[in-house]
Amino acid sequence: MKTKLTNSNVSDVRRKTLKTLFLPLTVTALSSWPALAQTRELPVGQVKIICGFPPGGTTDITGRLIGGKISDSFYTKNHVVIENKTGASGRLAIEAVKNSVPDGSTLLVSSYSMLVLYPYTSRNLTYDPFKDFAPVAIGSAQPVGLAVGPMVPTTVKNVKDFIAWCKANPDRANYASPGAGAIPHLLGTLLSLNSGVSMQHVAYRGSVPGVTDLIGGQVASMLTPLGDFLSNHRAGKLRILATSGKSRSRFAPEVASFAEQGYPELSVEIWFGFYAPAKTPSNVVAAANTAINNAIKNKTVVDGLSALGLTPVGGNVEEVTKEMHRLSDYWGPIIKRIGFTEDS
Repeated sequence: MKTKLTNSNVSDVRRKTLKTLFLPLTVTALSSWPALAQTRELPVGQVKIICGFPPGGTTDITGRLIGGKISDSFYTKNHVVIENKTGASGRLAIEAVKNSVPDGSTLLVSSYSMLVLYPYTSRNLTYDPFKDFAPVAIGSAQPVGLAVGPMVPTTVKNVKDFIAWCKANPDRANYASPGAGAIPHLLGTLLSLNSGVSMQHVAYRGSVPGVTDLIGGQVASMLTPLGDFLSNHRAGKLRILATSGKSRSRFAPEVASFAEQGYPELSVEIWFGFYAPAKTPSNVVAAANTAINNAIKNKTVVDGLSALGLTPVGGNVEEVTKEMHRLSDYWGPIIKRIGFTEDS
């Protein structure tokens, strides 16, 4: 079923998307996977995409939109099902995929941060992102936005103004994020360090409650994926001051990037990728990559991602693998300088 999504309201988009794309969960029996790991014929029988976050979030909808177009394709003739295995900040889903049969029937959809950042912030990580998984493709990406709410006067129109306001109002100088240790939190810490202004971090469980409190004047500012701000920004309920892409976002072209405003270190995008268990046959990984690249060219997928401020990415397996290593090298020294761990 094709779903037409609109840009008018992100909440409505998520409800409509879930109504049409959510498929009942099925349980796939595990076979003797050492033999399957050696070779695999296509198409794959039943494909399951595991997501570590609840239905309706950016990761989940990325998986549903793209998974819906992988269904009944050369990769699988069946419906692709989505399993939301939530808990431990996405780690339960990652563990489930790590321990799955490496035959192409189970894929992970996740922000790269769960694989790239956690090795630096978690002491007891039970998986190795480079040894336990086979990167398949990047599905979608978007920058982080910095927005202010009614606590901050309308004379504050950019990052420089906001820093000045924070200096003048140290008791109210704070920023919310969708979770401690997530990329928006780390970007907020970098902004504080690089500007020399102390800003208190307020961690929420997800973007929605943080945006609600931002609009309600409970917090001064928030950093979160740009798509979480767009509908309220357009409605005048909050003001986006900067975005973290290398250039301006096409979804908010009137907003200058952090780099344009003198903070190039904050030029970071969040992307959502697909991964298979390690030892998945290379021909299956390549086929999954092709299927995902075909899916993100579909207008329904492009429109659905755009409604959430997401841009389809794609690319080959070598590119996503190289990007994983680049981001690991990039974030390691920054996290060390910030000094954040999950115990801090």
